[in-house]
Amino acid sequence: MKPLNNVAEFMSKQFMNVKNYLYKNYGEAPGKMLVHTGVLGWILSSAAQVTAVMFNDKISAKEKLFLIPQECADAGVNIISFYLVTNTLKNIGSKLVSTGKLVTPKIKQYIKQNNLTEEIGKITTDIKKGMTGDIREHYTDFKNGVDVITSTTGAILSCNIITPVLRNQYAANKQKEVLAKKNANIKSPSLEYTSFHKPLRMTDYQLNAYSKYSSNMKI
Repeated sequence: MKPLNNVAEFMSKQFMNVKNYLYKNYGEAPGKMLVHTGVLGWILSSAAQVTAVMFNDKISAKEKLFLIPQECADAGVNIISFYLVTNTLKNIGSKLVSTGKLVTPKIKQYIKQNNLTEEIGKITTDIKKGMTGDIREHYTDFKNGVDVITSTTGAILSCNIITPVLRNQYAANKQKEVLAKKNANIKSPSLEYTSFHKPLRMTDYQLNAYSKYSSNMKI
């Protein structure tokens, strides 16, 4: 029974460590949690997409040489765009609350009572300093609510507007690049297309894969 007890004790300890870590870092920061879990979701989704291409038997090895880097680049655009937009809006919302530019009637009354009016709006101002009791709890709840709203707004903007535009722009530029190389090869055929039958270059692999899958490729 000792080994089982040791395993149970170890698992319990690890669970408590994870719970304490989550509470310490996200207990009073739900907006931060939304940003980080959103990024994690994009990473897992992108990894699944790349893995699906890698192990798809219907896609040849030559075509994968083009499609896998394409999926990785697409994933990078998704993840970076989501994090930058969502985190930026969350930080703006947090700063508006901490500097007193965005307040509730109760917080506004606190500012007047504590002669903080002249400090409102300054980037170094933090009206939470000195707060205790109910007003501090009220402030924390309000700030957390603003963080959640701004994070959600950032996620919506990123996923539905900004990221698709960036992805389409990247795909359009890539298409122009591939077509330009294809036209250059047609005008100036190299020895690779003569009777020597030398191995194809990476560019040729990309051209072949793109011409076959560009009409069905998700952008």
